Amino acid sequence: MKTTTFQRPKWRILSYLISFPTPEDTFHGSEKQKAKLLPYVITTLVVFGLTMILSEIGHFFTLVNIALLYLLPVLITAVRWGLWTSFYAASIGVVAFDFFFVPPLYTYTVSDARYLISFAVYLAVATFTATLASQLRQDFREARERAAVTSALFLLSTQVAASGNLDSILAAIVRQAFGTFGLCATVLLPNAKGQLNARASDGFHDANTFERVAPRIVQWVYNHGELAGRGTDTDGSAPIVYVPLKTETKVHGVMCFLDKHPGTTRAISNTSHVIDALAGLAAVSIARVRFEEEAQIAHLTAESEHIRTVLLDSISHELRTPLATIIGSATSLIENKTVLSTTAQDELLGTVLEGSMRMNRLVTNLLGMVRLESGMLQLNKSWCDVADIVGVALRQTQDALNAREVTVQIPEDLPVISVDELLLEQVLVNLLSNANKYSPEGSPIEIEIKEDHGVISLSVQDWGDGISPDDAEKIFDKFYRSSTQRSIPGTGLGLAICKGIIQAHGGKIFARNRVESGLAVTIELRVCEEQPSNINL
Repeated sequence: MKTTTFQRPKWRILSYLISFPTPEDTFHGSEKQKAKLLPYVITTLVVFGLTMILSEIGHFFTLVNIALLYLLPVLITAVRWGLWTSFYAASIGVVAFDFFFVPPLYTYTVSDARYLISFAVYLAVATFTATLASQLRQDFREARERAAVTSALFLLSTQVAASGNLDSILAAIVRQAFGTFGLCATVLLPNAKGQLNARASDGFHDANTFERVAPRIVQWVYNHGELAGRGTDTDGSAPIVYVPLKTETKVHGVMCFLDKHPGTTRAISNTSHVIDALAGLAAVSIARVRFEEEAQIAHLTAESEHIRTVLLDSISHELRTPLATIIGSATSLIENKTVLSTTAQDELLGTVLEGSMRMNRLVTNLLGMVRLESGMLQLNKSWCDVADIVGVALRQTQDALNAREVTVQIPEDLPVISVDELLLEQVLVNLLSNANKYSPEGSPIEIEIKEDHGVISLSVQDWGDGISPDDAEKIFDKFYRSSTQRSIPGTGLGLAICKGIIQAHGGKIFARNRVESGLAVTIELRVCEEQPSNINL
């Protein structure tokens, strides 16, 4: 939001005079000595010009009016250049007034002693006016300086609040201290061993300058949480100010300041409030970032504990069921081998095989998630026919899908793709297992494969209840289970592993509800532009 400041008309000229650059601001080095004389030269010319004008039109005024007009240069010079220049204007004004307008003219002899009283009153009024104007000038400059400092600190605090990186925050603070306030600044924070090291610095470009930061004083300030250095009771002769970065509960580090413009008119007249504000902002920022890191660690710890609990519960349930089935079937085969028929023995062996396959899928998913999380997943790509991959996945799940009708739609001219065959088979096995688990028993499962503009899409569709719109993306998250499906055993890892494998291939995977009924999970993989010239499929 843009803010416009309106000034009363009578203050515009005064504020212009005060804010206009002084000679000391515009000149440097040896030119400053000459620049100091410039206000006196200008004052002399102004008084001379006023005298020439009054010499021509002075007969229209009384001597009191002329004396009052000579107060104008005093007021202007006091506002513009300060007290001593205004005293000079008052002095030469009295001399010009006496010489050109007080009888006898063109002489410094005063015929009437009452004029001496007038001169004294004039000088007193001029001195009082000059003092007030000079104080007004000083107050105006200080107010303008405080406004600039407040504005700069506000902008800095806004930038700091928007950042969550400690290094960038500290860099912005020391950069603002050096660029805006003329203060060389460095922030020292303890490392893992408790040693104070510079974390951010600006203005200490010279190695000799940086060596002036005394480690002994820095450590003392950090241990005691008190100011030291220039202007303090502790090592007050040191050129650097050492400020502890502390909050109510802890000292976080030490910030060092060195004025890069000592003793100049452009230096900040009072840097103590600027130093306090910058150090306070740095301390609060450090505390905020630390608290955020601790809160994030606590949140991750709680989340990890929750995930660990959920995982153990899911795995224990998933392992216990097939394991109990395997133990029961194996016990029956051992104890009742002589009385069981061949058909009954085959059924028990099939049950053992189904339970073993279920445990194998669970272990495979767990290992796959570990590989994805650790970044150890390596693709072993080769040219593959999608129809062969689908056939292998159907053979691996044929026992679980024995009571279902599975239809496969594959175009005849489908190109080969370069993928990791084993991993893609694992994806299809997980999708078929999900379709079998979350759809009514005996309902059909459909596999549809299409190729369009160099992209092969493979969709596994069932006739279950589908998912809610909010779950369309969440079902691919680790350990996520829809609220409508938590009664069905599962770990919530299958689709998460599918997503990781497909993304590793540069593809996409998504889930959408079918128009008729059920859910369709679709995989999209891009076909390589250069197909192999000779391949054994």
